[in-house]
Amino acid sequence: MFLKHRASEKLVEVLSQADLFNPMHASIIGRYHAGEEIQEPERFEKTDLVFTSDESMPRCWTDVHYRDEAVHHSYRKAS
Repeated sequence: MFLKHRASEKLVEVLSQADLFNPMHASIIGRYHAGEEIQEPERFEKTDLVFTSDESMPRCWTDVHYRDEAVHHSYRKAS
């Protein structure tokens, strides 16, 4: 999977998709996809990455509390 580094606009090949999908992990391991030689893997902060269409990543990939409001709302209804 490829994402785009927001500041440099270079493509980043995601090497750790499990980290990408896990909201508890703030960074992923990837490598720039540029030039003819394979680049060395490095750590990228999720906040610095976007989809190639410039869309932000889904909140469920970056925020461990993304469902808190819905859970609290459902709990209040049940009470």
